Amino acid sequence: MLKEITPTGSAQLYIGGEWMPASDGAEMAVLDPSTGESVATVASGSVDDALNAVTAAYDASPTWAATPPRARAEILRKAYEIMIASADDLAELIVLEMGKALPEARAEVVYAAEFFRWFSEEAVRNIGSVATSPGGDKKIIAVHQPIGVSVLITPWNFPAAMATRKIGPAFAAGCAVILKPASDTPLTALALAKILEEAGAPAGSVNVLPSRRSGAVGEAMLTDPRVRNLSFTGSTEVGRRLLEVTSRHIVRSSMELGGNAPFVVFEDANIEEAVAGAMIAKMRNGGQSCIAANRILVHAAVADEFSEQFSAAMAAVKTGPGLEAGVDLGPMINEGAQQDMMELVGVSTGAGGSVATGGEAPSRPGFFFEPTVVTNIDLDNPILQREIFGPLAPVIRFDTEEEALAAANDTEHGLAAYVYTEDLKRGMRVAEAIEAGMVGINRGLISDPAAPFGGVKESGLGREGGTYGMFEFLETKYIAAYW
Repeated sequence: MLKEITPTGSAQLYIGGEWMPASDGAEMAVLDPSTGESVATVASGSVDDALNAVTAAYDASPTWAATPPRARAEILRKAYEIMIASADDLAELIVLEMGKALPEARAEVVYAAEFFRWFSEEAVRNIGSVATSPGGDKKIIAVHQPIGVSVLITPWNFPAAMATRKIGPAFAAGCAVILKPASDTPLTALALAKILEEAGAPAGSVNVLPSRRSGAVGEAMLTDPRVRNLSFTGSTEVGRRLLEVTSRHIVRSSMELGGNAPFVVFEDANIEEAVAGAMIAKMRNGGQSCIAANRILVHAAVADEFSEQFSAAMAAVKTGPGLEAGVDLGPMINEGAQQDMMELVGVSTGAGGSVATGGEAPSRPGFFFEPTVVTNIDLDNPILQREIFGPLAPVIRFDTEEEALAAANDTEHGLAAYVYTEDLKRGMRVAEAIEAGMVGINRGLISDPAAPFGGVKESGLGREGGTYGMFEFLETKYIAAYW
């Protein structure tokens, strides 16, 4: 399977339409999180490779920007079709390097491919405007032009979707790109390069640079004056550092950063539906998601009922290697992530919380952690200020809507939130009052390629997806004309 959708032999860098080793011969191992063993060897790009990728993208930019929108759209559409045809192989590849359960990996491939299809349709809708000036002396023309060479830095948790969510709008806009995938999950990114190559992407329009030397190669690219745009998905801490780097040349930056999503259950909520929604919002991708429900806020009148059903549902989750039949939850991405879960359980119980289910790392190979619910969490429990990136859910009681809102907004993050209530007026009122870029009302799944994805406060800058996504890769030019 690997040989069918990744380059022949050890996976290589993809620069300027060519597959090549790292300039200094450096390589890195890709581990299967379910065993901790190496499954592939990948070239680890150097600073020289990064600058070569910038050159390739820069040289390709004029022709790619001038390519008719319909032609760019057809390449994206073809890439979508290839992804769907290769869905099973891509899903197994995602499981191999990232660990998620196979049904979730298949769902990710379909979701990821949809960004190519959506932006193939948006590519032909780069619509400007013409107006007469108030003084009547000229026409005010606004056009949108490709911003230029764009660096795309993606995380490991959705190795296909995070890449296509950036490549799709960049290609639609006419920008050449350099994709720097997470070093834990480079194989999927290289497979996407092969797919785009087969779809007809011109040499240099897409470049893929796996590397363990992330800081050095990232800084080299972002301080090169030929790079004009950064699209980053990752932690708030890394985002801050990248903003410092991009400020040196005023490189425009869009960022989808950390989250600490509240999941608010009011007393009038349908508890069965709320539990089902919480399982999706908390356990999608094993909780390793920036929009995962991190703080389960439940009205005191229904807290016992909800906690009992939610804990039972979590305890019923089948954990194991992602390719095994019937598995719902795969491993954490690496040993460090597994240890983080153990530490967070200790933090929560040390401040008075009680483990209702789970709380342990199973005694088996790989980086597994049991689905865990911690109850009796007070509002001052330090776990509530941490981004939980795993299958651990603290449950907090509240008494009033005002108390729930205050708790929901008591975080530096503002990416996603969830509200369960049968009162639509209350749902809309709370959704508007919560400080988050995205809110689901009676829904545990909010991601959609047609919707604007992004956060407020320290959860990010800009939006991905929807009609907004392409504009992160466009500059608006004003032309004053008289005729």
